[in-house]
Amino acid sequence: MMKRLLIGLALLLAMATRALALDPAKWDEVLEDAKGETVYFNAWGGSENINAYLEWAAGEMQRRYGVGVVHVKLDDTATAVAKVVAEKAAGRNDGGSVDLIWINGENFASMKRQGLLLSPGWAEKLPNWRYVDADDKPTIRTDFTIPVEGLESPWGMAKLVFFHDSAETPADALPKSARELLAWAGENPGRFSYPQPPDFTGTSFLKQVLAELVEDRSVLLKPSDDADFDKVTAPLFAYLDQLNPLMWRGGKAYPRNYPAMKQLLADNEVDIIFAFNPSEASGAIANGELPDTVRSFTFPAGTLANTHFVAIPYNASAKAGALVLADFLLSPEAQVRKQDPKFWGDPTVLAIDRLDEADRAAFEAIDLGVATLRPEELGPAIDEPHPSWMERIEEEWKRRYGVGN
Repeated sequence: MMKRLLIGLALLLAMATRALALDPAKWDEVLEDAKGETVYFNAWGGSENINAYLEWAAGEMQRRYGVGVVHVKLDDTATAVAKVVAEKAAGRNDGGSVDLIWINGENFASMKRQGLLLSPGWAEKLPNWRYVDADDKPTIRTDFTIPVEGLESPWGMAKLVFFHDSAETPADALPKSARELLAWAGENPGRFSYPQPPDFTGTSFLKQVLAELVEDRSVLLKPSDDADFDKVTAPLFAYLDQLNPLMWRGGKAYPRNYPAMKQLLADNEVDIIFAFNPSEASGAIANGELPDTVRSFTFPAGTLANTHFVAIPYNASAKAGALVLADFLLSPEAQVRKQDPKFWGDPTVLAIDRLDEADRAAFEAIDLGVATLRPEELGPAIDEPHPSWMERIEEEWKRRYGVGN
């Protein structure tokens, strides 16, 4: 009995030592360790096309590498973060329930601050990192002002874009800034809304308005504790006080998330919506979710832009499998499929000129769709604020406007 116990302990120790020694620079060893593992990928599950994309990726992972993938569908990424926090508090430093998280912004900042992520540097050692456009896309190495330091692997690019049905709302009547949107809402009461924070799309709208109205935008790049929060955010809440009664259902109800807001446009209940994906409208048209008269527009002075990532918790059960999945998601094949609006329409993090001829041709052959703006039409990029701003703004928003108040 004692002998079996000692053998079992030795095996556990060997497995723990091997997990700690995982090095993406020794990729053949990572692939061997990953075989037979199941990666629990915690990712937002609110979009059918994204869910279908992840189902495809899971099939490819099993077929190519013998790695299973389970998509743990989240309403809010903070749910997965809370799991890891609870496991650390309980001393569960191995065998965690979360292997990979789709993440960025305040959730990444929180996990980094609490030491909840796999040790730095792994992301830039992945084989497919050589294709990543880290030089011309600065948000790949800085996540909402927080240095990434190889703690997460880039997965896609995002830029805030607005959509309208051109059959209902002509282009010459569209607002060109947050201030013009408020005026437009006054002329078209009940025809605009945004998802209720902390939904990331709704929070993004608040950040866009704040960035446009703040006296000195650079203050948002520093922690909110370093500034007078009430003074800096006063223009935002004054704006929302005016906008709220002009919104869909008089601001007494909000769409739950982007898909719900998209349905409002499809049902002709609102006239303007927005998303953090320039190809979202074209994808929705291709999938029959929106009429083919929907078109995109942005604000000429700029809209928010960022990168989204995948990260591995420090106590993940399937670290090797998570590394292999993160690398596969960076592959030209996975990235070209993700950029195609028929499947998702999420812009790539890769530098196309670093790809071989066949992969470049695959990207160039993508039909971005009738409603997708060309890159030069997207306008300037506005930096994301430091995550601490949104943590406090979401709390204040809930106090002032949350449903039930």
